[in-house]
Amino acid sequence: MKKILVIEDAQSLRRDIVEMLSFEGYEVVGAEDGLVGIERAREEMPDLIICDIMMPGRDGYGVLEELRSDPATASIPFIFLTARTDRVDVRQGMELGADDYLTKPFTASELLATVNVRIQKRVQLAQYAERRLDDLRENIILALPHELRTPLNVILGFSDLMMSDYAVTEPARMGEMARHINAAALRLYRLIENFLIYANVRILMTSPEQFEALRDRVTYQPKATIESIALQKAEQHQRQGDLSLNVDDVPALRFADEYLRKAVEEVVDNAFKFSNPGTPVQVTAGRDGSWYTIAVIDQGRGMTPEQINSIGAYMQFDRRFYEQQGSGLG
Repeated sequence: MKKILVIEDAQSLRRDIVEMLSFEGYEVVGAEDGLVGIERAREEMPDLIICDIMMPGRDGYGVLEELRSDPATASIPFIFLTARTDRVDVRQGMELGADDYLTKPFTASELLATVNVRIQKRVQLAQYAERRLDDLRENIILALPHELRTPLNVILGFSDLMMSDYAVTEPARMGEMARHINAAALRLYRLIENFLIYANVRILMTSPEQFEALRDRVTYQPKATIESIALQKAEQHQRQGDLSLNVDDVPALRFADEYLRKAVEEVVDNAFKFSNPGTPVQVTAGRDGSWYTIAVIDQGRGMTPEQINSIGAYMQFDRRFYEQQGSGLG
């Protein structure tokens, strides 16, 4: 049963709203003013809050600000009740984070329609978040053990051979095993590097000062950076003939050099990884108004609109059907 908190100082109106919603099967809690409403919201953790704007003591704006500043209550849908003469103040409520408003006097059908829409939206958001969490769990379970074990198995296997058979192994064979160990170590290094970069970005997002400082960083001669990384990736995948470059020459780009390098490296690497040899991979970059756009086009299997909307850290798609390397951070 969904729980609704009604914060309204007018006793008769509060009673009417409680009765109407209770009749429709909701569990309803009432509060006679803003301070009591804040306390009840934290105690009851309702699925929806209906709150009058004009109340003595703590008004509706103060209630909304207080609840939005608390992570525990910040995401609870919030509907304002306003008199017709208060419509001009609705904008302030919406700017503070209110989800909807009802204009007094309202009918039972208007109340129920507004409440049902907000409750349903909350349910849908919860279901979407749960699906994303399930996908995340599955991808971590499937990807991480494989991504960590595979290079470690190579390193351990070849190093064991080198230690046990070094006296009878030909130099050429030793060199070949060393190259395998080096490639596996680089793969493991890249995996750890991606995790560290992602963790650092998450930390930066919580610090406005550091984030603004990052935004002021500059990459000089981005054309050379982009082309050099694309060529390096084409060589690693032995597909130099598939690569075409069309990168405009600009003196500088307002983008931190290490993050530009990482973004281009991962996207171009994916383009080669998920397309067939002999098919083109095009890397273009240039001004687009006040923006600088980098595009990488390949002939791989592509992604559905739903998959594009679900892109996030540690997310991989169709891993059960397509064997793929990577943790989902690239």
